[in-house]
Amino acid sequence: MSEPNQGQTTLAILGGTGKEGAGLAMRWAQSGYRVIIGSRSLEKALGRSAEMNAEMGRDLLRGMSNAAAAAAADLIVLSVPYSAHKPTLEGLVDPCRGKVVVDLTVPLQPPEIMAVNLPAGRAAALEAQAILGHEATVVAAFQNVSAVKLKQLDRPVDCDVLVCADDSDAKAAVIELAEAAGMRGIDAGALKNAVAVESLTPVLLHINKSYKVKGAGIRITGLDR
Repeated sequence: MSEPNQGQTTLAILGGTGKEGAGLAMRWAQSGYRVIIGSRSLEKALGRSAEMNAEMGRDLLRGMSNAAAAAAADLIVLSVPYSAHKPTLEGLVDPCRGKVVVDLTVPLQPPEIMAVNLPAGRAAALEAQAILGHEATVVAAFQNVSAVKLKQLDRPVDCDVLVCADDSDAKAAVIELAEAAGMRGIDAGALKNAVAVESLTPVLLHINKSYKVKGAGIRITGLDR
């Protein structure tokens, strides 16, 4: 599996109309990747991509339906609420075959979004792999990154990205994506470790509320890089 190459790799951000997906999409587009915004609604994808292009001052993003975006992409990023996670993936099994699928989903259970919720499959990323089957490679990443920070396009994000997968090449590719978006990617082990990584998000939400801050993140100390 080759690593993504800016200018040659096409990324599909499914759920790219949302806050976190949009922030990542704009950062990657500005870094030289070809980026497609996917949505259940083609009209919404086209409208939101036009808005983001206007915000950046350049026409860097395209809008498509989720299925068309996934089919056109080399690498797929899933950024949807947990309630939409399963139905979205079930409709995308074919276009995801042979591709890396980066899952940002956190299985939050409203209204208790500041409490850890373990879904039936233990982690959203593990459930994604089960739905897509062995022909797709799921990587868990970006769950602990603040959408507020991502939208500040002129600044690096003060947060590490914990990357979990069972394929070392896929992990390396997503670590490269993290760095292209202004963050440090950290190899956090096997895909099953997504149970811990996803569970950090409600902890961070609680910290935000308790300390009246926006965008608390994770930093791994003791590393030279």
